Amino acid sequence: MSAIQEAKDGTTPQFTCHNSIINRCDGNKPACQQCVRAKKGEACEYDDGKGKTRTQLLREHIARLEQRIRELEDPEYISPAVVLYDPHENSRSGSSSSSFSSPGDTSLYTSHSPLSFPSDSSPTSPNASWTSLQPVTSHSPSSFVPEIFFDEQQTRFQPPLELARMLLDIFSPHRRQCGLDIHMGRVIDSLTTSPTEQRHPALMNSMYLWACFISRPEPLCQHEEHYLGLALDTLRDGLRDGEKIIDIIQGSCLLSMYFLANGRILEGSYHATAAAALAVQCGLHANTYQDDVWPADSQEPFDTKPSRIGVKEGERILAFWQVYNLDRCWSVILRKPSIIPDGPDPRQSINCPWPQDWAEYETVSCGDVFLTFGNGYILKGHINVVPPFQTIRSFLDGEVSPSGFSTQAMRVKASALFAQADQLSTAMDPRVKEPSALLQEMQALEVAIAQFISTLMPLDQLNALCLEDKHTLLVAHTLAHTASIQLYRPLAQDDPIVLDKCSRSARACVAIIKHISDRDYSYLDPIIGPCWSYAADTLIMELETQEAAWTVVDTDVRNQISTLLYAMTTLGPRFPIVGMCYSTKSRVP
Repeated sequence: MSAIQEAKDGTTPQFTCHNSIINRCDGNKPACQQCVRAKKGEACEYDDGKGKTRTQLLREHIARLEQRIRELEDPEYISPAVVLYDPHENSRSGSSSSSFSSPGDTSLYTSHSPLSFPSDSSPTSPNASWTSLQPVTSHSPSSFVPEIFFDEQQTRFQPPLELARMLLDIFSPHRRQCGLDIHMGRVIDSLTTSPTEQRHPALMNSMYLWACFISRPEPLCQHEEHYLGLALDTLRDGLRDGEKIIDIIQGSCLLSMYFLANGRILEGSYHATAAAALAVQCGLHANTYQDDVWPADSQEPFDTKPSRIGVKEGERILAFWQVYNLDRCWSVILRKPSIIPDGPDPRQSINCPWPQDWAEYETVSCGDVFLTFGNGYILKGHINVVPPFQTIRSFLDGEVSPSGFSTQAMRVKASALFAQADQLSTAMDPRVKEPSALLQEMQALEVAIAQFISTLMPLDQLNALCLEDKHTLLVAHTLAHTASIQLYRPLAQDDPIVLDKCSRSARACVAIIKHISDRDYSYLDPIIGPCWSYAADTLIMELETQEAAWTVVDTDVRNQISTLLYAMTTLGPRFPIVGMCYSTKSRVP
């Protein structure tokens, strides 16, 4: 391709078109007359000196792609300085370099700067020494700058379609590990729909973040800081715009779990609190169909309103219980008050139906009227009034719901027992409640825990389930036994009978570990690490009591502690917060 040919008299420059060998190009747009007469207008291309030609842009694009391939093949390769190109350069110049020039033809080569978050302190715990440790930061490399190519169909918050599908495929089997129960098939299908029908970028980038996180130590984890920055940016934008609130809440939960799993306590606590408060603000804890809760002139975002379509209703129900599990379990671990209220006042009680498997929600067609009572019965018809039902409070009072035995419901019940046990154990103050009344409540909860454990599928039958259900029930078993430990923990030091109760529950946690295969560790909920820590504390207390009494030390206790430490060291490389737990138990007397 020739350069600009200046006229000898210094007047208007003449151009030479790629297709015009003999005659001069007249410089017309979008194609010169020579090419139009030769019926080659689509291939007309010349250099007007005001911008890069299409061929030059394609060559540069190929060079960048080759460099990107080299970086993926060699993680230690350090790319040269990143060059940013202005996508509006051609439009400002008033001229295009070829007949094909348009804003969409030029791919923008950009980068996202890694973000750093201060985490110099963490909440202290009066009865959980590991929480007083300094939080650890993410191990993802911060020097890597991900390179993303965009076209007119993408935004800076959306990766290319193939990359998005790959990340979602990685994340899909781990979604319950971080508390999210979502229909991944629908999420993947939405990638090719219009932007208004796609899931919110805050949720999508949070899933991409988790996909990179669980890929450690593979090179893909080097993109963590990039997607973390995008998730935080889009979360802020989503709160400002007030659209797709369910996605915003789910994305906040994923961010919280990411920070907590990495030992970034303050950030994780912040996002957990924000997600819980937003869920309550949107009324997700209420029954899914109450005319008095959702008046006709409500100005709230549409997707938070109760829907009569099964899938939409299922998303809303599952989103609330995701927040509930996060709020109740990690409030115990972080020694902070829970956010979601559950009192006798209907406006402050949890009336959301028990969560079900996705297949249950998909069985209702779009034309059906889908109404769900708190007791779990599904009715089709026009019913305007649904009586309030206190889902969690009724369970703790011993009521049995026919819809409360799904895998997801069992996980929620375990969270409720875990939180209630901690609440009663911390209330052991004569100035707050009469000791006799408190002991009665503790005994009633002890019975409730035992009854709940009896309804869980036996450990030796879990391998017959799909992996997601197996891992969920492993956590439910562990939380239930840890609830027993928490319930009497303040009394165990001075009462041998209570210590024996706690020790039996700790041994039950060890028995659960024996049913966890090496493969299972990659899919376990991070909450299981602190539970193992509580169990180890109890067995260490028993061991110290035996040594202080100058009795024969039971070698079985040491073996139980060793099993717990092995499990924590196995899970620790995946979740730094588990390593924080292990560091306080590594010196066994």
